[in-house]
Amino acid sequence: MKIGVLKEEKVPADKRVPLTPKQCRLLLDTYPDIEISVKSSPIRCFSDAMYIAEGIDVVDDLNDCDVLIGVKEVPKESLIANKTYLYFSHTIKEQFYNRELLLKMIELNISMVDYEELRNKQGKRLLGFGRYAGIVGAYNGFLTYGLKSGKYNLKEAHNCEDRIEMESEISKIKLSNEKIIVTGNGRVGNGIMEIMEKSNIREVSKLEFIQDTFNEAVFVHLNTMDYNVKKDGSITVKQEFYSNPELFKSTFMHYAIHADIFIAGHYYSSGSPFLFTREDAKSPDFNLKVVADVSCDINGPVASTIKPSTIANPIYGYDKQSEQEIDFRDEGAIAVMAVDNLPCELPKDASEDFGNEMLAKIIPSLLISDDEHIIANATICKAGDLTQNFEYLRNYVNGN
Repeated sequence: MKIGVLKEEKVPADKRVPLTPKQCRLLLDTYPDIEISVKSSPIRCFSDAMYIAEGIDVVDDLNDCDVLIGVKEVPKESLIANKTYLYFSHTIKEQFYNRELLLKMIELNISMVDYEELRNKQGKRLLGFGRYAGIVGAYNGFLTYGLKSGKYNLKEAHNCEDRIEMESEISKIKLSNEKIIVTGNGRVGNGIMEIMEKSNIREVSKLEFIQDTFNEAVFVHLNTMDYNVKKDGSITVKQEFYSNPELFKSTFMHYAIHADIFIAGHYYSSGSPFLFTREDAKSPDFNLKVVADVSCDINGPVASTIKPSTIANPIYGYDKQSEQEIDFRDEGAIAVMAVDNLPCELPKDASEDFGNEMLAKIIPSLLISDDEHIIANATICKAGDLTQNFEYLRNYVNGN
């Protein structure tokens, strides 16, 4: 088998890679019967010279490769017929802007393996950049609070050489008695917690957070069932929430009225209660000054997230009364950080983390045996048609 590492062509530019130079070298050493070629790119975080230094072929054409791996969507005009592709296609939720991409892959007899659908037998996702979304998102939350409060200044993550330099900035954080809410327990939530631990801010219980005052900054880590209860007051069962979310209401405001900063890393599914609504935010008791919305669901469960922000302009203000964007430094504004491509701010570290998971969890199924159907179950289209697992996309493909 010959594997080709794609050049990222999506705009704006994405500097991440699916495999670093050292990981490509390790792959060749582990599986001596395969070949690897990397398409030349002037933008990726690891230069062509770094791949060449590891003995990896850097080429301008990947037509002779069998499997092509990248990160983001491949432009339709760059697709090569009859190949197997692995990348984030952003088609499985029927995204209107990528329908033509899926149609083209079907037309070209491409086997499309979507990273988002690579799962183990328990249904748990095996690959993703969520950890680094949480890491950078939490850091950006502190950066935003520093600018909003005027207490300190942090170097923007994307201007740091790597995670080590970014984390060295955390020592500049100056807090007094701020209260912080963290949500999320998956990859994103775990990434957030890594930064919370580096910050040396003390974690307190839910009851302490609501009832007590402190002479130091503290945070509370909430899971889904900490801020969702049954509308009828009956006993809350987690599984029931996932199957019938409409029977529940949010109690997030019990915490929000006591908090200064909210770092949101929760997963939100359609039909679930909003954490706080625009009407909630208008309450005189509402206290949040900064929302770092790593989850970034627009006009969704976090009312102040009215649009995504960018790496170049990561912060905007939300006016609670007018429900419009204003300067985040305004007295009444919630400062919102809602960058929707956070891992791109630390592309080297995020790529290394992703590649390590790829080598450990995916490559054996790709190269040796797919006994657990990890690759097969994540293949959206093959042999000129949708696969059985993704037959639900038929109307999407047909334009209905």
